[in-house]
Amino acid sequence: MKLHQCQCLSAQLIRKKKSLSTVLYSSPISSPTHCRMFTEHPDTKSYFTHFKGMGTAEEMEQSDQVRSHGKRVLTTINDLVQHLDSTDAFLGIVNPLGKKHAMQLKVDPKNFRIICDIILQLMEEKYGGDCKASFQKVTNEICTRLNNAYKEAGW
Repeated sequence: MKLHQCQCLSAQLIRKKKSLSTVLYSSPISSPTHCRMFTEHPDTKSYFTHFKGMGTAEEMEQSDQVRSHGKRVLTTINDLVQHLDSTDAFLGIVNPLGKKHAMQLKVDPKNFRIICDIILQLMEEKYGGDCKASFQKVTNEICTRLNNAYKEAGW
């Protein structure tokens, strides 16, 4: 499967996305991402048995488990962005991730779009619309590739 340089992103744009991923990765949005997702989309909490008892946004923001999972999500996105120019490396991350979420965790693939949209909202709030617009192609590529992995897994 050819990545076609992630929806025809130029090498210059890929470099820009890589520098933006550093902003994302170092940004304090990991807890707010999940807090917002669980608040705006409460059904998503059902995939996390250890988060179900948390009712308020404050509880979620204080939770080491929520922070840890949020950091894991942002770390994975950062890893994917760093490999936008390497088809094998990119797919080597995204395919197992998609298959694990499809087969083992049984997570509805629509949730990837939900969390990516929330990350984009938080980026816009914190860094402005240009940052969001620049990163949107990356999240679209990630969601497309995750959906492909789900299809390959027979979802």
